[in-house]
Amino acid sequence: MKLNIQNETSRLRAVILGTAKSNGATPTLQEAYDPKSIEHIKAGTYPTEKDMIHEIESVAAVLKKYDVAVYRPEIIEDYNQIFARDIGLVIEDKFIKANILPDREKEIDAIKHVIAKIDADHVYKAASEDIHFEGGDIMVHNDYIFIGTYLGDDYSDCIVARTNMEGVAYIASLFPHKKVKAFDLNKSMTDPRDNALHLDCCFQPVGHDKAIIHKEGFRNPEEYEFLVDLFGFDNLFHIDKKEMYYMNSNIFSIAEDVVISERNFNRLNDWLRKNKITVEEVPYAEIAKQEGLLRCSTLPLIRD
Repeated sequence: MKLNIQNETSRLRAVILGTAKSNGATPTLQEAYDPKSIEHIKAGTYPTEKDMIHEIESVAAVLKKYDVAVYRPEIIEDYNQIFARDIGLVIEDKFIKANILPDREKEIDAIKHVIAKIDADHVYKAASEDIHFEGGDIMVHNDYIFIGTYLGDDYSDCIVARTNMEGVAYIASLFPHKKVKAFDLNKSMTDPRDNALHLDCCFQPVGHDKAIIHKEGFRNPEEYEFLVDLFGFDNLFHIDKKEMYYMNSNIFSIAEDVVISERNFNRLNDWLRKNKITVEEVPYAEIAKQEGLLRCSTLPLIRD
């Protein structure tokens, strides 16, 4: 398999899509990784496996409609394998295994059959355990690589901080010809409305020259202004705190003029259509209760 990912929006040809089958029982509060999951565990509204299977298979149906080659993880019994984006990423022709939370390391084993199709010289893994990064924090945008991180002094104690500056430096070392831009994100262990778990929870390019953005997701106003200058204010769709909570920035592009979006994102979906982007609406509100949505569930391998 010859990989090719140059940006977030070119026509998709092959992707890994996570699975909700044999997802396991509702986690305990001690097992939860993020404040939104904790919120729903406490409320008794954590999603059921049946509902999550229905939602993720609705995405598989849309991808099939557009003739995208879809790879799925091997099933690990009683194990959450929905968020394929966390465990790896592709930039240009390189597959990079993520350094993720130790409790999730089995997930990469479940896609070995896909990685085996890639030339071994194009598969990378950071050697140092001090290097942390997950795919949701990393976006390739043509000449740029955007990377979400967290510069707070409490990084080591903050489980929702997934990518450190060592991770940023590692990615930059693999692509010296790219402009690598890091963004310091707001994190909260207790309130999902104040927690940008990954960069794609508060920002994502869409279409040819546009992006979805949540200004308050950025700790440094200058980094938000960088994106305003790069894309142009009129090309940005600003989402508020409530829309960020429901993960409006975490849609998924099949092409510059086709996206998969959650069916309840009315304001966003209307804006996309006004900008001549076809919106394939799917139900995804149950999976969203785990603080992940459509981009989180997909790991693109090949785009035009």
